[in-house]
Amino acid sequence: MLATATIADEILDLKKQRRAILLAHHYQESEIQELADVIGDSLELARKARDFSGEVIAFCGVWFMAETAKVLNPHRMVVVPDRGAGCSLVDSCPVEPIREFRRRNPDHVIVSYINTSIEVKAESDILCTSRNAVKIVNSIPREKPVLFLPDINLGNYVKKETGRENMQIWPGACIVHATFPARRLAESRLEHPAALVAAHPECPETVLAMADFIGSTSAILEWCSASDAEEFIVMTESGIRHSLVRQAPRKRFYFVANENCNCSECPYMKLNTLEKLRDCLFRLEPRVELAAETMRRALVPLERMLAVK
Repeated sequence: MLATATIADEILDLKKQRRAILLAHHYQESEIQELADVIGDSLELARKARDFSGEVIAFCGVWFMAETAKVLNPHRMVVVPDRGAGCSLVDSCPVEPIREFRRRNPDHVIVSYINTSIEVKAESDILCTSRNAVKIVNSIPREKPVLFLPDINLGNYVKKETGRENMQIWPGACIVHATFPARRLAESRLEHPAALVAAHPECPETVLAMADFIGSTSAILEWCSASDAEEFIVMTESGIRHSLVRQAPRKRFYFVANENCNCSECPYMKLNTLEKLRDCLFRLEPRVELAAETMRRALVPLERMLAVK
């Protein structure tokens, strides 16, 4: 505990020296969230980064989130604890096939989930998050064909909710949410019969069919906190437990293991540690450096999303 406290003190000292803000996603380890100035989902964090007057953004999440923060804050330095903190959804959707799709289908509106690379965002017409994906797709004229990428489960959920027939969906998946098995959720419901089920829309359809609530990470947090229920089975990454317990300390939260790791953790998110956070603030590396033209093009669909009320 003494070593952790010492590292925490170093981080806080470096934060003052660098005039930095510490942003942490809900899926980060608890000790990182404890030090963060802001905890939230990827878009919430990027928005918050625009509101501070410092010089450095230390983004504790995964790389695509830090890229988004850089697009929204082009004149600030953005650093991350671990450059290897990637995303299976980003990996599933390289930019060249999207460019080829654009060339062959100029009539399609490309809707990209925020979990994409900056290059893919630059090829998109509008972005979305899991929280606003239905609203974004509904904002597009119904006669317009849509390509939704890259999450197939979120895409299928959006297609069902919007009734959109002319919508193609990219076959990408989150290695955490997509591998939650419905049978384990069914077992958990038998074990905790009073618990309500909150599920992220990246989960398989069979899991969503058993949910009492479907929503983004932040929406799940808000729903569980506001609900009169006292027990919840939460079908998303277990790092959210920190925020859930902080906002609703008297409630109980259960998590279901997925098929990949027999856990409910994102291996990419867990690459970030206190030691790496300290080192990135000290060295100001790894640093997010993006081409100005790519940032300019990616900002267009991002601002279109932000303009949808």
